[in-house]
Amino acid sequence: MSDDKEITPPETPETEDVSPEQAAGEKQPLSDEEKAAKVAEAKARAAAKKAAEDAEPKPPWEEKPAPPVHEDAADDPDAAALETEIPGSVMAADRYAGDVTLSVPAGRIVEICEFLKNERAYTFLVDLTAVDWLEREEGRFDVIYWMHRFDDSNRLRLRAIVADEQPIASVVEVWRTANWMEREVYDLFGIVFEGHPGLERILTWEGFNGHPLRKDFPLEGIDTGAAIYPDVYPPGGGPPPEETEESEGGAP
Repeated sequence: MSDDKEITPPETPETEDVSPEQAAGEKQPLSDEEKAAKVAEAKARAAAKKAAEDAEPKPPWEEKPAPPVHEDAADDPDAAALETEIPGSVMAADRYAGDVTLSVPAGRIVEICEFLKNERAYTFLVDLTAVDWLEREEGRFDVIYWMHRFDDSNRLRLRAIVADEQPIASVVEVWRTANWMEREVYDLFGIVFEGHPGLERILTWEGFNGHPLRKDFPLEGIDTGAAIYPDVYPPGGGPPPEETEESEGGAP
């Protein structure tokens, strides 16, 4: 059986007398003089920082911006690799504001895109669109392919010229995301992509008259096919229900 020992609390060192506010850790309010001094100090720091920034000379481009210019991009590694692998595939190479655009023959677009994806790592098709040059003799439309490479975040643009009513091969087998993009270009420009798995309109409806982004599409006065819908609906909105025996007496 153990001996019972009296347990006494440990002695605490003597402390100076403090006020209840100090014991609670509350911050004492500043006097008006202290507030004014802190404000003056902050203003002085801000003024010194601004003076240092103004003393530094601005880069030339800030004083007089120099607009980008078009440059020959034949030395671009992707352009050189493409031309080496597929001779005659690079008709022109242009660099503008750091972006490279390669003009390529429309008839070899699938072969070119497969090489750029598989050998040059352009695995992501950012966009596929078109431009209408209504009066251009060499071909009315530019079909534009904008690709991205994740390894170095580089982007490359392809430009293929097609004439009015001239089809171009689909690249859905190269990038599946081209599916809806080609449908949009077909819908809005009327460019046909051969080999597309389901080339249907995507923004307008089947039967729509014309292609809205063509430059000869009139702004008004065209029957787009919407005339099958009435201009005015009865109060409550929507077409009136058909007065049939089912609607009057329920299901037969």
